[in-house]
Amino acid sequence: MSKISKDQVKHVADLARLAISEKEAEKYSEQLSAIIDFSEQLNELDTTNVEPTTHVLDMKNVMRADEPKDWISKEDALKNAPDQKDGQFRVPSILD
Repeated sequence: MSKISKDQVKHVADLARLAISEKEAEKYSEQLSAIIDFSEQLNELDTTNVEPTTHVLDMKNVMRADEPKDWISKEDALKNAPDQKDGQFRVPSILD
């Protein structure tokens, strides 16, 4: 890929509403070009027999199955509540 120009860096900075100086535009242009050059090296690898992956490790879902279970009744849940009204917990207001 071609080198990223200062004008391209300035354009992206303008889109992102960032103010950058000429010196910073030059610095970022060089750094972004180096990143792209490095990533272009990956195109040189032979990946014909490499299986596509989403993660380098074999990840498994360790969560339990989401199955419905019996729960305590509303009355049991509210019986130790310090304050309740109309079958709901009452808490102090935090808004004025």
